[in-house]
Amino acid sequence: MVSVKPVRTEADYDAAVARIGELMDAAPGTPEGEELDLLGDLVILYESRYMEKELPSPAAAIEFRMEQAGLTPRDLVPLIGSHAEVSEVLAGKRDITMPMARALHKHLDIPADVLLQAQDAMTDPGSVATGRG
Repeated sequence: MVSVKPVRTEADYDAAVARIGELMDAAPGTPEGEELDLLGDLVILYESRYMEKELPSPAAAIEFRMEQAGLTPRDLVPLIGSHAEVSEVLAGKRDITMPMARALHKHLDIPADVLLQAQDAMTDPGSVATGRG
């Protein structure tokens, strides 16, 4: 029988994550596989309740998807606009407009909440989301 404790504290969370690391190769249907499933669910629940979700900046999300898809800035011109606009968006110097967000979401599958997050939250000097001041 699998012995799994609730994840209620940061120490519980750290222990559960460490145990998940040990169980990553467990076969489904085995006691270890069942423990892995349970711990995964408990960790996800803990994270959803107690951990802040930091979104990447729109520019970081776009660059990440570009890298994944093997795209260049030139490939973004139909989605964003001119070469200059693409450069400004990727540099974080231009806000993403609603048409840009729609196109990036549709064609690159970037979550809308990442693309449309409040610009003032991203440029706040106390913000760590972009590293910009």
